[in-house]
Amino acid sequence: MSERNPCPPHPVLPDYYRTKGEHRQFVRSIFDRTACYYDRINSVFSLGSGKWYRRWMLRMAGLRAGQTLLDVATGTGLVAREAATITDISNIIGLDMSVGMLKQCRNNLPVQVVLADAQALPIAPASVDMLSMGYALRHVQDLRATFSGYLNTLKPGGHVLILEIGRADNRFVQFLLRFYLGRVVPLLSGVTASQESRTLMAYYWDTIEECVPPTRILETLHSVGFSNVRKHTSFGVFHAYMGERPL
Repeated sequence: MSERNPCPPHPVLPDYYRTKGEHRQFVRSIFDRTACYYDRINSVFSLGSGKWYRRWMLRMAGLRAGQTLLDVATGTGLVAREAATITDISNIIGLDMSVGMLKQCRNNLPVQVVLADAQALPIAPASVDMLSMGYALRHVQDLRATFSGYLNTLKPGGHVLILEIGRADNRFVQFLLRFYLGRVVPLLSGVTASQESRTLMAYYWDTIEECVPPTRILETLHSVGFSNVRKHTSFGVFHAYMGERPL
């Protein structure tokens, strides 16, 4: 595919938005409205993908003490918190398009924060050792444009880590995933948090079910210039995409 052709992570979801502009506004708005509940919601839908998993994947992807990390779509700082156990907290930047999420992040962790879109990083080229993104890739509009920006931001030899949940190959596991994330989690989120939280989790599941397959994500990472592109899968549904900017 041509680099000029957009590569969306999933088709338009008319139950939530109908155009690219509406998509961006919907994502920002729903996260602003649910930011104060997000950690509570995460404890419901994480399915074991908690602190130990994020820390494990950060180390596997190459984060080391003293390195700089840009955590894109940082949210409440769940990935950044685990990164702070590996590298100095002063070396971590949390970036998000939601003011509400960044406020919660700063309440949880004294890192530098930047209000910006994942597809328009206001970060100097070749300036960070690692770029991470936790469970937010499905919210961007163009995988190719996003990954190109990521590559540009990394130092030569720098690493990228993208954590995502995907469809299971096993039909029974997929059935359980659909029942839990598609029905139980939205219901519990509405009861324990807010109706906006229920909408967020319903949207979250729909993006998982409609997301492009892992092979497309790996191919796109490679096509923009990443080397040593690979994927580590846990429990059949938790995918950690990794790559490096060539020296």
